[in-house]
Amino acid sequence: MRGDLGQVAGGFPLDIQAIILKDEQPYTEQPNAHLAPINFEVEKAQFAQQFGKHYSHLDFLSYKLYPKVFEEYHNFREQFGNVQNIPTLAFFYGMQENQEIIVEIEQGKSIIIKYLNKTEANEQGRRLVYFRLNGQTRAVEVQDKSVKVTTVEHKKATTEKHIGAPLQGNLSKIMVKVGDKVQINSPLFVIEAMKMESTITAPVEGEIAVVHLTDRTMVEQGDLVIELR
Repeated sequence: MRGDLGQVAGGFPLDIQAIILKDEQPYTEQPNAHLAPINFEVEKAQFAQQFGKHYSHLDFLSYKLYPKVFEEYHNFREQFGNVQNIPTLAFFYGMQENQEIIVEIEQGKSIIIKYLNKTEANEQGRRLVYFRLNGQTRAVEVQDKSVKVTTVEHKKATTEKHIGAPLQGNLSKIMVKVGDKVQINSPLFVIEAMKMESTITAPVEGEIAVVHLTDRTMVEQGDLVIELR
């Protein structure tokens, strides 16, 4: 009613316009008469530097008109890629088991996608989702945000007296206890990762002051396991 999107033929009904705008005066010109001047050469270069050179002049105009909407679109595309070719129903509502869709990725080139099934969520809330792409089975690991996950964070090794996990895995065996004297290369604990065991040894001489974790604990790289004194 104010005229930001232009003027309708014959103008808006004055009585309705007055009720909606109250004391605000409507425009009588075209809406672009109220836009601030744009230095296209400078601002388009800034746009390309911020969002990338793959966007078109029309994308630049969209950003100038609707900056927040374009930023949300850009962030979504950076995270998920270009999803505009996915059929609308599959995009908004997902696929059912054994449902098949055709995605045209470019003119004359299509992919037949059939959703097969998914696994139960693991302790990190991740599922393996199985598809068949043009007859070949593929699996994608997906974070299920509907699954409540309790994340345990351990202290990190920060000093030379701290012995941390050098890799992610299962702390399968602690080989020392508080008060034990250790020499350089004395075995301290064993980590199991990808069906292989690695024995972690003492980098310095010392005495076991604290054993922070127990057998069968899942650890991340850098988690503090043993503290020396």
